[in-house]
Amino acid sequence: MHVAQINLVSAPAFHAPTEVFRRWPSLADIAEAVACAGAQVSVIQASPVPATFTRSGIDYHFIDPSKGMAQLAGKLRDIRADVLHVHGLEFARAAHAIKRLLPHMPILLQDHANQPPRWWRRIPWRRWYASAAGIAFTSLEMAQPFLQAELFAPSTRLFAIPESSSRFTPGDRTQARHDTGLDGDPCVLWVGHLSPGKDPLCVLEGVTRAVLQLPGLRLWCAFNDAPLLAQVQRCIESDPRLAGRVGLLGKVEHARVETLMRAADIFVAGSLRESCGYAALEAFACGAMPVLTDIPAFRALTDGGRVGELWPCGDPDALAAALIRAAAERPSPAELRAHFDERLSFAAVGQRWANAYLEVCE
Repeated sequence: MHVAQINLVSAPAFHAPTEVFRRWPSLADIAEAVACAGAQVSVIQASPVPATFTRSGIDYHFIDPSKGMAQLAGKLRDIRADVLHVHGLEFARAAHAIKRLLPHMPILLQDHANQPPRWWRRIPWRRWYASAAGIAFTSLEMAQPFLQAELFAPSTRLFAIPESSSRFTPGDRTQARHDTGLDGDPCVLWVGHLSPGKDPLCVLEGVTRAVLQLPGLRLWCAFNDAPLLAQVQRCIESDPRLAGRVGLLGKVEHARVETLMRAADIFVAGSLRESCGYAALEAFACGAMPVLTDIPAFRALTDGGRVGELWPCGDPDALAAALIRAAAERPSPAELRAHFDERLSFAAVGQRWANAYLEVCE
C-alpha cells in the first residue's frame, strides 16, 4: 500500500526544506510510524520553496500550494498513491477538491485540535467532510461535537488513534537529577505554557494542599509562552507553602526536556483541553508517572486512568489527592514504558494507522 500524507500548513519561506524538519520535528513522525508498519509513504508538504528528496526511506515533495489543487492531484497520480491522509480537519475543503479530481482516491482526515464550524457555516462543511472515507481523533469522545452537529456522513468511519508519539526513552534517574539539578520527594515536573488553557494556578493550589502529606514535594516548571507568568510568580512568593518549593525553569530546548522527564517521579498537567498531549506522551516514554486532567485526550493516553492518575479540571483538592496517590504508588519507569510501548509508541501508532488505511481502502 502506498500512503500519501499531505500537510497544507505552509512551511516558512525563509527556511530550506531540510531545515523545516528541525523546526517541525513532527513533520516526519506519523510518516515514519506508518513506514514502520510496512507501508510505502510519501509526504506532500505545502511550501513556497519547491523540492523533492528522500529522508529515512520516505519521499518528500515540497509543493507551492498557490498553484491549486490540480497540481496536488497531479502529484498524487504521478506517485500512484492508494490512499490520502490529510492533516487537519480545517482542510476538509481542500480534501473535497482533491476528491472531485480523483474520485476513486480514499481520503482519511486527521484531527489536530479542530473545532466544529459555527452553525451558520455548516452546510458546505457537511459536504466537504463527506469526501472523507474516515476521520481520526485521539479519542472518539473528541468526535462528539461534530456528531452532535451532524457534520459527518453516516458512512464515514471514525478512528481513535493518538495524534503522534515520542522518541524519548527512559534513563538513569539519579544521573538525570545530577545533570538537571532537579530534586524532590516526589520530584514533580510541569512542561507546558503558563496560560489559562493549561491552568497553572490551579496546579499551584493543588500543590499547596498536597504538601501537607508530601513535605518533600518539589515542583519544576518548564514553559515557553507565559502570559500568566507574573500571576504565577506572585502566587509562589505570597504563599509560604510554595516559596522555595517551585522552580521556574523557563524555556528549555526540546532535547533537554527528555532529561527533565527522566529526572521526574511525576509529570503533572492542568490542561482544560488537548488534541493529544505531546508532553504527556513524552512523560510516558521516559517513565514518569502522569497526573493529568480528566479530559478525552488524556483518558485515551492513560487507558481511562488505568495507567496514571486523572483529576477533574479546575479542582485543586482532587489534584492534591491524585499527587498523593501517585507518590504512594510510584510505578517503575519500566512499567510505565511498557504501557507506552504497547499503546503509544511509533510502532503501535503506525500499526493503528495501517489498519485504518486498509479499512478506508475497502
